[in-house]
Amino acid sequence: MLDGPAMLEFGSPWCGYCRAAQSLLTAAFSDHPRVRHVKIADASGRPLGRSFKVKLWPTLVFLSDGREVARLVRPRDASTIRNALALIDIAK
Repeated sequence: MLDGPAMLEFGSPWCGYCRAAQSLLTAAFSDHPRVRHVKIADASGRPLGRSFKVKLWPTLVFLSDGREVARLVRPRDASTIRNALALIDIAK
């Protein structure tokens, strides 16, 4: 189990949507440095992605003490990511 705030990023290095999201993630995380960011290279049939019911990349799963609080699929702006990070980074 992951203690504290964490975000799981399911994606693939060759995914265009995933590459486009990297600058958004960098901008959003600048305000939330204590949130753990875990990148998970996902692919069809990978058990971890399937256990989280990931269907599109990138899928961002926001966890607080191992419990899912929010989820974003193919985010389009940093403010949406920041808002989700604020839900789990309550001790900021």
